[in-house]
Amino acid sequence: MPSRSNGLAAEMEAVRTLALVGACASGKTSIAEALLHEAGAIGARGSVERGTTVSDHDPLEKRMQHSLNATLMHLAHDGTRIHLIDTPGGADFLGQSLPALEAVETAAIVVNASAGIEPMTLRMMDYAASRHLARLIVVNRIDDPGADLASLLAQIQAAFGRECLPLNLPAAGGTRVIDCFYNREGESDIGAVDAAHRALVEQVVEVDAAFVERYLNDGDVDASELHAPLEQALREGHLIPVCFISARSGAGAAELLDIIVKLLPDPSEANPPDFLLGEGADAKPMQARPDASLHVLAHVFKVTSDPYVGKLGIMRVHQGTLASDSQLYIGDGRKPFKVGHLFMLQGKDHVEVPRAVPGDIVAVAKVEEIQFDAVLHDAAEDSHVHLAPLEFPVPVHGLAVEPKRHGDEQRAWEILGKLAAEDPCLRIEHVAATNETVLYGLGELHLRMVLDRLREVYRFEVQTRPPRIAYRETVTAPAEGHHRHKKQTGGAGQFGEVFLRIEPLARGDGFEFADEVRGGAIPGQFIPAVEKGVREVLACGAIAGYPVVDVRVVVHDGKHHSVDSKDIAFATAGRKAFMAAIREARPVVLEPIVQIEIVAPEHAVGDVTSDLSSRRGLVTGTSTIGAGAAAVRGQVPMAELASYQSRLNAMTSGQGRYTIALSHYEAVPPNVQQVLMAQYRGREEDQ
Repeated sequence: MPSRSNGLAAEMEAVRTLALVGACASGKTSIAEALLHEAGAIGARGSVERGTTVSDHDPLEKRMQHSLNATLMHLAHDGTRIHLIDTPGGADFLGQSLPALEAVETAAIVVNASAGIEPMTLRMMDYAASRHLARLIVVNRIDDPGADLASLLAQIQAAFGRECLPLNLPAAGGTRVIDCFYNREGESDIGAVDAAHRALVEQVVEVDAAFVERYLNDGDVDASELHAPLEQALREGHLIPVCFISARSGAGAAELLDIIVKLLPDPSEANPPDFLLGEGADAKPMQARPDASLHVLAHVFKVTSDPYVGKLGIMRVHQGTLASDSQLYIGDGRKPFKVGHLFMLQGKDHVEVPRAVPGDIVAVAKVEEIQFDAVLHDAAEDSHVHLAPLEFPVPVHGLAVEPKRHGDEQRAWEILGKLAAEDPCLRIEHVAATNETVLYGLGELHLRMVLDRLREVYRFEVQTRPPRIAYRETVTAPAEGHHRHKKQTGGAGQFGEVFLRIEPLARGDGFEFADEVRGGAIPGQFIPAVEKGVREVLACGAIAGYPVVDVRVVVHDGKHHSVDSKDIAFATAGRKAFMAAIREARPVVLEPIVQIEIVAPEHAVGDVTSDLSSRRGLVTGTSTIGAGAAAVRGQVPMAELASYQSRLNAMTSGQGRYTIALSHYEAVPPNVQQVLMAQYRGREEDQ
């Protein structure tokens, strides 16, 4: 009789995890429905248009007819448990899509057969490759009358390399598909099956010298013998399989399920995730082992909060066996919690399960301490284990928000905090200089959906307005600063004198503070007060009211009084000495420059590039992306993008869209700096 550990190992090997990623309207949600239906997990395929899919169950998703969240589903096929994650295709929702890649062995990049390769197709291919995932390209809508599948396959191979080879081929006008890995016979809509079979086998055997020799000697190798080299080819990116499906008709759905079960990696066959042990520069690489008998390591890649259900932590088990009675620690927390109930998710439904093995994706409810990106474990040696962090786009679209009702500020902060905890690309910042609470997201749609969720889910109304641009201040030359603070009020006085020098740092280096005082000119207990005064200027600015960055401050001399010297005196002296030095150090105001990618009809490219140049932008490239559309890439100051979507709509008849990501900061033109400084002086005079 097999042992329990052997039974768990077999259970783990019968697990597959797959994230459906790609552009909007490529059909990811419909593919999930087709697979669930084909496997018998649902009785009938739902419809995005009717709002009846398992995945898009959120009221906002039903209204928008687009996925806005990463949704978990599972099904069983041929004795194998398959976890599916349906992800949003909009660039505004990468905070939902990217974490899903942390939970799976395979990224299935879905391509709309009519639209072809789109910007999000390229981005998700790159993201998946950077996380060392197996990649599968799924071409959907193969029965569209206008689809040119042969040209699309050639386009895919031109964009991503000759390693993109079909595992099956469309036939009979896209009404069925023909396997070309195990099968060699037949004629498809885009070529002979035998030729596709040979190309696949030749690509796979290249990773194993013994198979190369057999192939050269015998002229072929039976595909049933190629499991190990196939998995190696997938791990190394030496093979990126392409398969075809029509989610609408179901053609290719059964074949895709067979591919997932027979050819895609199980947890023991994939590249291990990049875990780190320790913090900061001292962190060392560590591999989790997909072994059900070891201690538990699970990564929380998604958190949801609901005013009625509470917090839900969704995790991928990487090591060990997680049971419903497990005691787990959260990161370096010292207080364990007991897993009361363990769930697998089917859209909005929670299916309770007794345990989870490596590869499984499960959830626990109502554990308030769980946070996004936390590692859960049951062993003390794992208290400082974490995953190598994902690189998320920097949220730069901002809205200043305030509650409609006076006195609701604390509740607003709490609710926004919950929403930000669910989305790593949503940031809340209180700007002290303007006393604004600013919500930053990846785009206008991203922020609009957050506001809709505030209103419809939390029943909370806010007012919004454009925020002030996130300018910064810095210096471009060394300078000296000095201030003596002396105050006598009849009782105890105040005295502190500070001499300091400043020098610019490289862009992005932040702030450095150094104490080079000798001989006790400023006693050591007052140095923190000097730094406090300096940091007050860092926060509020010196010439235009914006944070000061990329500067080094060295305190090198001063004077004190044995009775009258106090922290407040040295904080004041430090603040005013720093401001005096800044004014002598050729200060400049920096503005955020963003990378922009604009997708527009080809006929509008000239207007788009001309308009971008008029906004102090720099066009860095244009490319055709298929279906009569083109992408324009460039850099532009963030300040020039106010109401840009409206202008883009006018130039493209509503067909244009754009995404931005923070690139760098650079000095504003002198005339702009003069305006900003004058506005700051005006605000100071009004106070």
